[in-house]
Amino acid sequence: MLCSRIRTALSARLDGEELPPGLTAHRLDDHLAGCPDCRRWHGQAQALTAGLDRAAAHPEDDRAAAAALLARLRSASVLPGPVSPGTADTGGKRAG
Repeated sequence: MLCSRIRTALSARLDGEELPPGLTAHRLDDHLAGCPDCRRWHGQAQALTAGLDRAAAHPEDDRAAAAALLARLRSASVLPGPVSPGTADTGGKRAG
């Protein structure tokens, strides 16, 4: 299975949305276990989601919170990296 499809499903799962047809939580977890690139992407996406959740808890007029969120978003260590169309996992394996 292509990493781009896995990452779309991981994003949906992080957002509390339904997984795409044909993908289960078990298949996602199996892919993550064998794909270091997707594990790294998932960790970065989790950090970004957590930062956005924290920022959403602040009042709109909290300029310090807004500045901190923008700094985090600009940080390369937090932003998930791009996925080229057709990119498969590092080992050339396909998930389940």
